[in-house]
Amino acid sequence: MNKINFDKEMQELLKAGAGKRLLLHSCCAPCSSYCLEEVAPRIQTTVFYYNPNLDSKEEYAKRKAEQIRLLRETGLADFLDCDFSQEEYIRAIAGLEDEPEGGARCKVCFHLRLQKTAQMAREGGYDYFATTLTVSPLKNADCINEIGYALEREYGVKYLPSDFKKRGGYLRSIELSKAHHLYRQNYCGCTFSKRGERKSHDLPEKNP
Repeated sequence: MNKINFDKEMQELLKAGAGKRLLLHSCCAPCSSYCLEEVAPRIQTTVFYYNPNLDSKEEYAKRKAEQIRLLRETGLADFLDCDFSQEEYIRAIAGLEDEPEGGARCKVCFHLRLQKTAQMAREGGYDYFATTLTVSPLKNADCINEIGYALEREYGVKYLPSDFKKRGGYLRSIELSKAHHLYRQNYCGCTFSKRGERKSHDLPEKNP
């Protein structure tokens, strides 16, 4: 699937987005900032905040509050919250605790969050589901989109592919985070990323 231009696929689908509804999984306000700027003017968007991977209730609450504040300031989307359910994440990644950051454990985490999004999209009658995860230069867009397409087939809801880091997306997310004074965490969210060798938001401020 690595030959697919996911950004081009998304742009084509969004041309027919008027009157459609998108459930957009968001990992955090900084990542969602550019993604919302890109999709919300073209398709009715609801941000779905489901992140059981976060390492504490305090971190979850802090990131959720920033997400809600961004939406209030921009008015770009509605908000759909999930309760913090770390147990779901712990069960899902059991046996993968020692995997390197970016490996099999992360793939399971992507699947867990996208699967919940697909479920909620089907229950809510949304036309599409998607995720902000591909805006990070440290997230494997091929892997994320492969999971999304598989869940589209399983749940019968159209998946909106993406590679939000393209066309300066990551750089724009940094600019928007500064403009809105958003809390930009320096780790992905889970305990493993906090102690690991790669930190998803602690990156040079350049166009990847």
